[in-house]
Amino acid sequence: MKCLQCNGEMEKGTVPYSVDRKGYHLYLRDIPAFVCSQCGEKYFPEDEVDAIQSVIKTLEQQIDKLKAA
Repeated sequence: MKCLQCNGEMEKGTVPYSVDRKGYHLYLRDIPAFVCSQCGEKYFPEDEVDAIQSVIKTLEQQIDKLKAA
């Protein structure tokens, strides 16, 4: 697999993922990803993206419940 940024080789690895949204910071570590050996660009497989989005959705639902209480 080639990197879309620099055309370097992508290698399987794990990386952290973090996001700041709606007044919270989410940090996940050791997320499977493809990482470019030249420029460090990261690409997440579709199933990992789906899992991350599911975690964010669940977290936001819980935050909304807490705010409504």
